[in-house]
Amino acid sequence: MKIANETKVGILAAFSIALLIIGYNFLKGNSIFSNETILYAKYPRVDGLGVSKPVLINGFQIGRVDKLQLQPDGSIVATLKINGKYDIPKNSIARLESTDLLGSKAIVMGLGTGTQFAQEGDTLNANVEKNLMESVEPVQKKAEVMVGKLDSILTSINSIMNPNFQKNVDKSFNSIASTLASLEATSKKVDRMVGTESSKVATIMDNAVSISNNLKNNNQKINAILTNLNTVSDQVAAANFKQTIDNANQAVAELQSVVNKVNQGQGSLGLLVNDRQMYDNLNNASKNLDNLLIDLRENPKRYVHFSVFGGGNKDK
Repeated sequence: MKIANETKVGILAAFSIALLIIGYNFLKGNSIFSNETILYAKYPRVDGLGVSKPVLINGFQIGRVDKLQLQPDGSIVATLKINGKYDIPKNSIARLESTDLLGSKAIVMGLGTGTQFAQEGDTLNANVEKNLMESVEPVQKKAEVMVGKLDSILTSINSIMNPNFQKNVDKSFNSIASTLASLEATSKKVDRMVGTESSKVATIMDNAVSISNNLKNNNQKINAILTNLNTVSDQVAAANFKQTIDNANQAVAELQSVVNKVNQGQGSLGLLVNDRQMYDNLNNASKNLDNLLIDLRENPKRYVHFSVFGGGNKDK
């Protein structure tokens, strides 16, 4: 049986097209002859993640990213095709992680410990890990702060290395040295004085101890003496106060008696106070005396006679 050339060309073309499709899917990471499970993961951002990026478990590829879809709320849903021979626990976490310094991303599957496995169309828990640059950023900030501090330290060192500053430091150290020498000399003098006067200090301390012991031994006597003094002072104070009150009461009583007698007309003062006739007599005598003094001032010749020549009328 002879095959026509057109048939041969058609078979060759179909075989080439099939081989091209298989090669294209192989290059994209699609598995043509194996069963695949479709799972989903939702991310707030997918920087560096693209279609055909691998899905890894401990660095081993078990699937690929088949599709990325933008949702109305701004999140992105990634469609994952997992090789059907691998069972993924339902509580596994699909982490979006960086795979290199250039920012390429992959989905690293953190396997859960549950006994229920994800089925076709399930949505896995997902989170986004910081990329390497984001992780290094805090270290970069700390490094910048350290560089600033190092610059300040170098500036301080440069100022310290200044000759004028060194001279001032030398003067300061010389002053400190002289001060320490003076303190040392003073401490030596104090030591010598304490050594020479130690016997006197010991005697003073012995006397103080002796006085303290005597006070301790005679404590009861001292307390008795103080008690007696307190009692005597209380008695003296009470006696003086009582005597003063008694004298005051007696004086008030005597004064009251005198006032009563005066009011009753007894005695000279009482008669003088209560006798109306004596008051009138005294008043009349005062008036007569006043009239006499007025007449004496106006007519002195009636009462006084004198002569320049020592004589006068004797019959007058």
